[in-house]
Amino acid sequence: MKKMFKLTDPKIKVPRLVDAIRHEVKKYIKRERKKTLPKNVDFWDFDCRFGVDEKNSEVIRVSDINKYISQAESKQLEFFYLEILAKPGHRSS
Repeated sequence: MKKMFKLTDPKIKVPRLVDAIRHEVKKYIKRERKKTLPKNVDFWDFDCRFGVDEKNSEVIRVSDINKYISQAESKQLEFFYLEILAKPGHRSS
């Protein structure tokens, strides 16, 4: 998922938009984790980036997505960019 999310809408209030964005992200991650794993892969891992736009985005962890969305809301940004890409993960023993 590579997407610009909009935090302004004339009819929908910002907290409701934020909830909808969080739900969409959670649903995407859940759907990706359900996909069949290739051979020799232990789990699905994710590469994530967050920023004002694609060029100015920084690498973040999956567990920090909600924190960054909350920061975007508190900074009253109109838009933000979120990228979540699934990749094969291997457990280190």
